Amino acid sequence: MSTSYQLCQSRSAGACPPLTLNRLQKLRSIIAEKGLDALLVSQPENRRYLSGFTGSSGWLLISDNRAILATDFRYVEQAKEETPDFEITQIKGALDSWLPELAFDLKWHKLGFEANFVSYHSYHRLSETIKSKQVNLELVPTTDLIEHLRSIKEPQELALIIKAVELTDAAFEQAKSLIHPGITEREAAWEIEKYLRQYGSEGIPFEIIVASGPNSALPHAKPTERIICSGEPVLIDMGARISGYCSDFSRTLCLEKDLKAVSCQLSAIYDIVLKAQLAAMEGIKSGMDAAQADRLARAVIEQAGYGDAFGHGLGHGVGLAVHESPTLGPNSSDSLADGMVFTLEPGIYINGWGGVRIEDMVIIEKGRVRVLTRSEKDSFQQSAIH
Repeated sequence: MSTSYQLCQSRSAGACPPLTLNRLQKLRSIIAEKGLDALLVSQPENRRYLSGFTGSSGWLLISDNRAILATDFRYVEQAKEETPDFEITQIKGALDSWLPELAFDLKWHKLGFEANFVSYHSYHRLSETIKSKQVNLELVPTTDLIEHLRSIKEPQELALIIKAVELTDAAFEQAKSLIHPGITEREAAWEIEKYLRQYGSEGIPFEIIVASGPNSALPHAKPTERIICSGEPVLIDMGARISGYCSDFSRTLCLEKDLKAVSCQLSAIYDIVLKAQLAAMEGIKSGMDAAQADRLARAVIEQAGYGDAFGHGLGHGVGLAVHESPTLGPNSSDSLADGMVFTLEPGIYINGWGGVRIEDMVIIEKGRVRVLTRSEKDSFQQSAIH
């Protein structure tokens, strides 16, 4: 028995539940197409997607007839509980201390790895160990093999995403009743986070943004001690996580009792951003290039004279990660397909003044967009807080 790894539990042939088995079968077809003996999976969301393991440390090794989860002693019992249909292998030390021996024992000679998630340091050490021990093992870099599978959501995944979206919608309604002139951005963000956690979110998938006035010109602003004032844009960006699946949502508000006092510039920019988002929702179709989808919204903003103020992409996929495939942007090479869930979030940001972003989550079904988010946004006036 090896000193660097130890088999703790074996998987019975054909014992995988249908969902896991279906995902593994799809991946195994890809592995075979690439001419690999096995694939090393290290990306956390990919690991969870294929196995159900939620621990923070571990590796999957998938071949045509093996499904192995390798982890250290801290997570062995958790792995047995969460992934009963995988072989659980307890490992010691870094990747190079156990992987070459395991691959040799399993007679693997061509091992794929996720190039985006294995550091150069780990790769270098692993390569040197393979060379020094004269193991007949070729390391083959791969990218996005599992991410492409994850981009098409299964019904079970969509149900969890919808729950996260519904919780986010509810949190926004609560936020509108709590945020008022005189509260700080940080206080407002904490009220939102408390609500999300209290009503079922597994933490938060990203730091909540509450950015007011000139701070709202920063697309990824961090809440500060700045006091929110009347008549200025207040950009809120939040999300929830349910059983691992995320939501992502943005609205821009104005805390102004007298709607006539809202500046013409703020109202006009809001209307442009909303028009851009609606153009994308109406025009996006299954089979469309993601760059073309981005263009639908970007053209509206450019025609209004604010092209340089829309500096990010139109949207991104959401699932186990809050940012995943597909990417909707001017330089994207992705193609949109039925079953994909992603955001549509055009924005206009003006340094020293502020910004407006409207973000909803959508899914492509039967070739067209269906909006998952339900929170109000029809006009700037309806978004104002009284």
